[in-house]
Amino acid sequence: MEPEARELEAEVLAAIAQLGLDKLQTNLAQLEEQAQKSDFWNDSTAAQATMQDIARLQRRLEPWSSLTKALKDLIELAKLNDPKLEPELEAGLEENKKKFASLKRQLHFSGPYDDHGALLSIYAGAGGTDAQDWTQMLFRMYCRFFDNQGFKYKVVEESPGEEAGLKSVVMEVSGADFIYGLLKGEGGVHRLVRLSPFNADHLRQTSFAKVEVAPRIDSPDEVELDERDLKIDVYRSGGHGGQSVNTTDSAVRITHLPTGLTVAIQNERSQLKNRDTALTILRSRLAKAQLEQHTKTLSELKGPNQSAEWGNQIRSYVLHPYKQVKDLRTHYETSAVDAVLNGDLTELVEAYLNQTPVN
Repeated sequence: MEPEARELEAEVLAAIAQLGLDKLQTNLAQLEEQAQKSDFWNDSTAAQATMQDIARLQRRLEPWSSLTKALKDLIELAKLNDPKLEPELEAGLEENKKKFASLKRQLHFSGPYDDHGALLSIYAGAGGTDAQDWTQMLFRMYCRFFDNQGFKYKVVEESPGEEAGLKSVVMEVSGADFIYGLLKGEGGVHRLVRLSPFNADHLRQTSFAKVEVAPRIDSPDEVELDERDLKIDVYRSGGHGGQSVNTTDSAVRITHLPTGLTVAIQNERSQLKNRDTALTILRSRLAKAQLEQHTKTLSELKGPNQSAEWGNQIRSYVLHPYKQVKDLRTHYETSAVDAVLNGDLTELVEAYLNQTPVN
């Protein structure tokens, strides 16, 4: 029993090292030390952000701490060589194996922002009104998936379609650990094949929508922006939003001059709130671009690559002449299209995670 418990302990310690949890423990200790200072709450906004970071790190570390402690206790009991304890030791070892199997899933989430929340954006592509309707269908699909997972989400920007659906929508997703790590595989072009409800002949139509997933960067320290690199425009909001949304210059558009990345927000009536939201989204997209382009600094970033925008589909959803959802990266496929469109994405997400190499 003792050798088997020690072998499991070694695997757990190797996983902890691989995940860099020792560094996170050091970060947690430093933050907890800051929180004990007498002037900590003088800046309530900064203090609340620190307390949120402390809670996030505690949630991340506690299951691993509990597991290592349980294994140490198990090994100490095994050293007694008491036959009466064998059933208890066997049960304890099996329970800890199950806990480790569940925690090992985190090995897929070892990226620098995998434990963050996410910004999920959907844009209508080729296909006209059908594509805008498809964008709204995807929006509904993801909302139901988030509901099923117990995630929190809110729309921070949306642009309605001209006849139906959505031209674009941006959502913040939070409420759990590793949301970005879980969702980042959803990024790419999604293709729909169906009989179009928007033409008189009811012909088969292929439509495209692009999903972008970026880590939600709450702290300005994580992605520092130079004000000299930003062009900030304010203008009068248009479209939906209530009677007063159009009466003031509350909409904000921020352009990151070195890369050309632009974020425009008009959902709130407050120019300040729109500016803060736009900066959060800009930081998030710059962080994602850094990951994709393997750069250490923002100054090394190139502009967004638009040339292959609609040529890199990751998944097809076919409603006619047969029913099938197929992920072109994992080759996972299912005929349960209605279930998928109602938010049952677990197997598609898991298939992508399981084929992703563990670093």
